[in-house]
Amino acid sequence: MEDKEKKKHHKKQKHQHPNDQTTKPSSDFSFKPSSEVKGLRFGGQFIVKSFTIRRARPLELLKVLSYPPTNKSSDNNKTPFPSTTAFLPTNFTILAHHAWHTLTLGLGTKKSKVLLFVFESESMKLAVDRIWPPEIPLGEVNKKLIRGLNGCEMARFKFRKGCITFYVYAVRRVGNMGFSCADDLKIILQSVVALNDFLDHTAMLAMPHQRSINYASPQVAMAH
Repeated sequence: MEDKEKKKHHKKQKHQHPNDQTTKPSSDFSFKPSSEVKGLRFGGQFIVKSFTIRRARPLELLKVLSYPPTNKSSDNNKTPFPSTTAFLPTNFTILAHHAWHTLTLGLGTKKSKVLLFVFESESMKLAVDRIWPPEIPLGEVNKKLIRGLNGCEMARFKFRKGCITFYVYAVRRVGNMGFSCADDLKIILQSVVALNDFLDHTAMLAMPHQRSINYASPQVAMAH
C-alpha cells in the first residue's frame, strides 16, 4: 500500500504542468542551448506552417498582455519591457485560420500563436532585431529564429489562452549565469497567466489602431 502511494506521488511530480516554472526563481529556469530547446508545435495541421507572424510594436505588446502603460518604470521615457521582442499573427494569418476552419467543416484549427522573446539585455534584443525578419512564416520560426541564435540558451514557457497559444522564450548568452531581466520575465509570465481566454483572435485585426483589444474587454476575453 505504501509503495502504491509513493508511485502515485512520483507520477504527480513527473506530470507537473510546465507553467509551474513561473513560480521558480530565475536561477532555476530550465535554460537549454538554442539547438535543443523545444520550438513551436503544429500537430497534424501542416498548412498552419505557411501562416505568417509579424513583429509587434511596443504598445501592441502591452495591449496583448493587458499591461497598462501607466505601470512604467521610474524612467518615464522608456516603454516597459525594452528587452522583449514579440511576434503577433498577421491579418492574413487570422483570416486564413477562419477560412481553413470553414473549408474543413470545423476540423481545421482556428488557434493562432503569439511569440515573446525576453532577452537578457536591451542591447542583445536590438542586435537580434537587426538580423530577424519583420515577418516570417510560422514554419520557419524554429529554424530561423530559435535554432538560428547560435551561442545562446533559452528557457521556454507555453500557455494556452483560448484561441491563442503564447510561447515565451527567455534568451541569454551561453555561459551566463542567472538572467539579468528576470523581473521583466516574471511580470510577463504573470501577465500571460492572468489573461482571460481569448474567444476570438480577430480582435487582433484592429492592431495597430487598437480599436478592439481593451485592458478588460468582455468581447475579447472570457473568465476561466
